[in-house]
Amino acid sequence: MSLNPVLPSRCPGPTGGVTGWSRRRFLETAGHGFGALALSQLLAGAASPGAGAAVGSTPSVDRLRAHFPARAKRCIFLFMVGGPSQMDLFDPKPVLNTLHGKRLPESFGTINSQFIENDPICLGTSRRWGRYGQCGMDMSDLVPHLHQHADKLALIRSCAVDSVVHAPAHYQMNSGRVFMGHPSLGSWVTYGLGNESENLPAFVVMAQPQGTPEGGAPCWSSGFLPASCQGTLFRPGSSPIVNLASADPGFDRPRQRRILDYAQQLNRRQLGPGDGEMEARIKSYELAFRMQAEAPEAVDISRESAETRALYGLDKPATAEFATRCLITRRLIERGVRFVQLYSGGGPVAWQWDAHDDVNANHERMCGATDQPVAALLTDLHRRGLLDDTLVIWGGEFGRTPVSQKGSRGRDHNATGFSMWMAGGGVRPGTIYGATDEIGLHAVQGRAHINDLHATILHLMGLDHLRLTHLHSGRDERLTDVAGEVIRPILG
Repeated sequence: MSLNPVLPSRCPGPTGGVTGWSRRRFLETAGHGFGALALSQLLAGAASPGAGAAVGSTPSVDRLRAHFPARAKRCIFLFMVGGPSQMDLFDPKPVLNTLHGKRLPESFGTINSQFIENDPICLGTSRRWGRYGQCGMDMSDLVPHLHQHADKLALIRSCAVDSVVHAPAHYQMNSGRVFMGHPSLGSWVTYGLGNESENLPAFVVMAQPQGTPEGGAPCWSSGFLPASCQGTLFRPGSSPIVNLASADPGFDRPRQRRILDYAQQLNRRQLGPGDGEMEARIKSYELAFRMQAEAPEAVDISRESAETRALYGLDKPATAEFATRCLITRRLIERGVRFVQLYSGGGPVAWQWDAHDDVNANHERMCGATDQPVAALLTDLHRRGLLDDTLVIWGGEFGRTPVSQKGSRGRDHNATGFSMWMAGGGVRPGTIYGATDEIGLHAVQGRAHINDLHATILHLMGLDHLRLTHLHSGRDERLTDVAGEVIRPILG
């Protein structure tokens, strides 16, 4: 098909004779080629990152292009809600133990926390430590199953955020900002790279039965990005996706298809330029219809082998719930889901990593529920050949203080220095990056602010955080705002 309209050399004039072109006639005829131009864009089947895809385009999957070759095709974010304690898990501090029970020396500076009193008393750790793997990575006895994976991890000991309050820190860990309303990391990835699955969402969120994190749904919001980029919440329990099947056996798929086609026809009549909400509604209706065919099988773990079930800990009361969600996560990414965020913690404080009263009791419970499933997920991804191009992230919204909270065995929130780790997806295995001071309070070497972490995650997924932008209120917004540097020493 020619993209240039064929123009006659002469056309009838207003009086019926043959004259030169009138302006109206020229514009009317020349416009015939615009449809072909639009068709050529649809047939091209690709767009630049962040450009989105036309509603009703063929194929229905939005296949966008990365800025450069990606090391990671998909991402799993294991979010430990409440704030895991770095000096009890991955960052041993012998000096802190020598200061146990003593007032915090002024040389370490001030503590920016939520509940610490004016006279902070140092709290050492009672955990047993070892060095694991050829890299000699320090880990405590709280994560015994993870010890075998030391040489797969890139441990970042110098993470930092800007808030010591749960909800703002949740927002910042997810969106780079301490206020709600900004797009989450999963939404930015979806916006830049689109969806690889015909029948499942690009961005899935899984919360635990006790409740969602304190930040709530804004943690996986699409903000000012297209609404179709927001996370899809899979609920805990035997039915992760509500209302997936009709209660009426006579409401079969052909009938649903006819009703949906009519509804979509009405929706498209109302769809105007830039109407993101209506576009998202059209896409979500289509996705919901397709999910009815594939989603039940994707979340059905009954066909997994006895060996796999035992590996994850499905047969143990302490680990069964989190293990189920980890196993579903592996099944989802196998089927094309690009970003899965799996929360450990939510609801009552007792079910969070929020160790204000007794860090040992809290972390023994939380690690007891998650350590085996997390290690099993790494093992399973590796043996299936998925870990090399799947980025796995582990961490919370902040860490814990090296001092006691009101004389207890608990620790308060600490945003100035804490640990996270990444594995697979292009990170350099067996790497230890950054350092906190002698008591684990402040990052003093290789400080990795949340903007840097986000820039690094996007980079591993083939996206330049400086170029992944969206015009909002007259400003080119991005996940990392006006900061962020890729942490290159952890790249493989």
